[in-house]
Amino acid sequence: MLVFVGMPFFFMEIALGQYASLGPITVWKLSPVFQGLGLASICVSGLIGLYYNVIISYGLIYMVASMTKSLPWANCNNTWNSDDCVGATEWPADSTWSIEDCNSSNQATNTYTPAEEYFYKYVLNISDGADDAGDIQLMIIGALAVAWLIVFLVLIKGVGSLGKVVYFVAIFPYFMLTALLIQGMLLDGAIDGIKYYLTPQWDLLADSKVWRDAAVQIFYSLSVCTGGLIAMSSFNKFENNIRRDAIMIPIINCATSIYSGFVIFAVLGFMANEKRVCIADVAEQGPGLVFVVYPEALAKMPVAPLWSILFFFMVVLLGFGSQFSIIEAVLSALIDVLPRDVQRSTGKTILFRAIMCSCFFLVGISMTTQAGIYILTLLDQSVGGIPLLVVGLVECFALQWVYGTERCAEDIFRMIGWKPSFYWRWCWKFVSPLVLTFVLVMSFIQYKPITYTKPDGVYEYPGWAVAFEWIVISIPILLMIIAGFYNFCRMGGGKALKEASKPEWDWGPASDREPFYQAPESSESYANLNERGENIAMPYKIPYISSTDSSKGNMHTSNINTISANTATQANKLSSNNNGVLNEGFQF
Repeated sequence: MLVFVGMPFFFMEIALGQYASLGPITVWKLSPVFQGLGLASICVSGLIGLYYNVIISYGLIYMVASMTKSLPWANCNNTWNSDDCVGATEWPADSTWSIEDCNSSNQATNTYTPAEEYFYKYVLNISDGADDAGDIQLMIIGALAVAWLIVFLVLIKGVGSLGKVVYFVAIFPYFMLTALLIQGMLLDGAIDGIKYYLTPQWDLLADSKVWRDAAVQIFYSLSVCTGGLIAMSSFNKFENNIRRDAIMIPIINCATSIYSGFVIFAVLGFMANEKRVCIADVAEQGPGLVFVVYPEALAKMPVAPLWSILFFFMVVLLGFGSQFSIIEAVLSALIDVLPRDVQRSTGKTILFRAIMCSCFFLVGISMTTQAGIYILTLLDQSVGGIPLLVVGLVECFALQWVYGTERCAEDIFRMIGWKPSFYWRWCWKFVSPLVLTFVLVMSFIQYKPITYTKPDGVYEYPGWAVAFEWIVISIPILLMIIAGFYNFCRMGGGKALKEASKPEWDWGPASDREPFYQAPESSESYANLNERGENIAMPYKIPYISSTDSSKGNMHTSNINTISANTATQANKLSSNNNGVLNEGFQF
C-alpha cells in the first residue's frame, strides 16, 4: 500500500502544491470543475481536527494525573472503582500457563482492571449508549479548551510559527520511543508480544476492512488527500527537491510506524502474560490502546509516575504535531478564498483564526458529554474510510487523466530538471486508481454497521447513528459534486448544455424536411422557404456578416434577415459586396 498508493500520492500532491504555491482550494484553478476536491479535502480535515483535539485532551488529563506519587489507575482503592475491579496483584497466578496455550478469542470476563475503570468510569463517565448524552464532563471540556488555546497560539501567525515548533515535536518522540522500548523489553512476556507482532496472519488478507484500514492509515500518516500536503508544500521553494522528499519522507514515516509497533507489542505481550489471556484480547479499540493498555503497563514500571508523565507528554506532542498541520491546512485554505483586504491584514487573519478555533471548540463540546466517546468513534469511522478513498480516486483522475500525466511530468521537470520515471507515471495513471477502486468497492460489499467495543461487551449503534454515519460520509462527496456542477455552469457549461438540448433545425416530419434539401429555383421560391424557415431556424438565414473598418478601428456587424438567391455563388457574391465573411452555416 505504501509503494503503490502512499508514495505516488505523496509525490503527486507535494508537486502540485509546490508548483502552484496555492492552497488546497485555490490550487484547483488547474481544472475548476474539480475545485470541489479542495472543499472535500478541507471538510475531511476539519472533521478529523474536530475530534482529534478531544483525544489530545484525554492525553492532557492523563499527563496531569500522572504528577503524583502513586498513579490513580494503579489500584482499585478509588471512589470510582466498582466491586468488579481487580488489581494487578489479584490476577490468578498459573505457573504452567504459556502464551502458546492461548487459542481463544474474546475471552470475556466479568472483571475490570483499574486502568479500564479509570478511563471509562472516571475520565469518560461513559453512558449506556449514544442515545444517553448525559452530562458534560467538566474535566474533559476544560482540557479541550486548553488544547484549542494551544492550537490557536501556535498557529496565530500561520506556517511561520508552526515551523519552529515542529522541530521539537518531530524529534522528541524518537527518544521516548527508544526509552520505552528498552524498558518494555525488560518486562515478562515482551518477547511473546514481539513474536505475535512479526507473525503474519494471511487469512486476514481476505477481509476488505484490513485493506481499507491500511489505505486509511497510509493517508493519515502521510496527510494524503486531506489538503495538508498541498498546503504545506505550497510554502516550499520552487526548486525544492520533491523527488527526494517523495522517497525519503514516506519511508521514514513507515519505518517509524514499524518501530513504534515493537514498543506497543512488547507492552501488549507483557499485559497478556499478566492477565493470562491472548494478546489479541489485550488490544483495545480506538483510544483504548493508549488510555487503557499502556497505563496498565506504566503502573508496573519502576518510578511509574515519571514514565507516565514522559509517555503522555509524548502522546500529547505527537497529537499536537498532527493537529497543527490539520488545522493549518483548513485555516490557510479558507483564508485563501477570503477577500484580499482580509488576507493582507494581520489583525483580521488572527481574528479569523480565533473565530474558527472557537467554533471548533464549541462543536467539540458534544464529545465531552457522557456519550462523547460514541460520537468520537462514529466520526472517526465515518471520515476515515470512504470519503478519503473517494477523494483520492477523483484526485488521481483529475490530475492524471484530465490535466494529463505528461503535463504533470513537464511541471515537475520545470521545478527540478527531472521527469518522473515509468514507476511514478504508471502508478499515478493506473495502479493507484485501481487499488483504491478495489478497496472502495470491497468496502461497500463487505460493509458492516458501526459498533463500539466496551469492557462489558460490544455496543451496536442505533439506526439514527448509522444514518448519521452515512450523512457524514456523503458530505465531502456532495461538496465535490455541487462545486463541480456550479463551476461547470458558471463557465458556460450550462449554456452549452442548453443549446445541445435543443432540437436540430431539420427536426420534424419528413414531409416538412423534403423541400429544404432542394436548392430554390427563384428568389420568390426562396422567399417562401425562408418564410417557413422563420419558424424552424433554417440555415438559409444568415445571422450576421462581420467586417472591420480599419480606419476607425471598430468592428461592425451587419445582420441579414433574409437572403434572396438561387445558388451559393450568388450568396458568396453578396458576402464580397459587404466586405465580410459569410457565416459557415450557409449550406444547401
